[in-house]
Amino acid sequence: MKKSLLTVIILISYISFYAQELNCRITVNSQQIQGTNKKVFETMQTAIYEFMNNRKWTDHVYSNDERIECTISLNITQQVSADEFKGDIQVQSRRPILNSTYSSTILNYKDKDLHFKYIEYQTLEFSETTNMSNLTSILAYYAYLIIGLDYDTFSIEGGTPYFTKVEAIVNNSQNAPEKGWKAYEDQKNRYWLIENIMDKTFSQYRQCMYQYHRLGFDRMFDKQTEGRTAIAESIELLQKVKKEKPSQSSFLLQIFFDAKADEVINIFSESFPDEKNRIIVILKEIDASNSAKYEKIRTASN
Repeated sequence: MKKSLLTVIILISYISFYAQELNCRITVNSQQIQGTNKKVFETMQTAIYEFMNNRKWTDHVYSNDERIECTISLNITQQVSADEFKGDIQVQSRRPILNSTYSSTILNYKDKDLHFKYIEYQTLEFSETTNMSNLTSILAYYAYLIIGLDYDTFSIEGGTPYFTKVEAIVNNSQNAPEKGWKAYEDQKNRYWLIENIMDKTFSQYRQCMYQYHRLGFDRMFDKQTEGRTAIAESIELLQKVKKEKPSQSSFLLQIFFDAKADEVINIFSESFPDEKNRIIVILKEIDASNSAKYEKIRTASN
């Protein structure tokens, strides 16, 4: 009896120490849906939570404190039938910065093409070779995207194996009736997001993700000036991406600055006047929609 209890305790400890890759908070908002069984949204939220957090997405071993912090929020705006839903999905992920309590936002993206079927209490199933369910294909798409982006911040193009899995999900979904998977539907959808990330023309975008975080932010604890310089140089890489293909690169640059605009302002608000002026010019060129915000860098006092 004691031996069996000890085995259970060891097993629980092992599971707790060697955790899955994601620590993903899930919310399902159904406020716009009236007069239906609200319990289905509670079970949906639980099922999605278990799918994202209990599935093994890679072959690597993660300790509990290494899990990638992320949030997925489903906003259900329409219930087409008893088991069919439409809405949008907001996906966010974060990365801890070395020697600090700060976590840097890596992804902050709203996908407007959420359309899926869900039968209450039915197990969520996913296959890497076929689109079994639009819901699980979308969730797996973002799971691998989050992991790939995280790996890209620790080594140059380290996320490639996981981006390849994202591409496979897109390819498997080309015959799906739901929107978001095809090139001709929209220039800013799931298809184009991974297409642009993997496009060698925009390889400097991925170099930026590594340099910004690993060579820049992770060094700012004890080498603030050097770290900030590396971040400035990483943003110059985005300037080159913009010049390479101005219109086609706009989606990737939007993805970056939706996550980073406020953070960049905070970083360079403590910079030297010359560096402030130089980075403001670059930021306004590659992210014109936030031009007014970037003026805060100039007026901030060191």
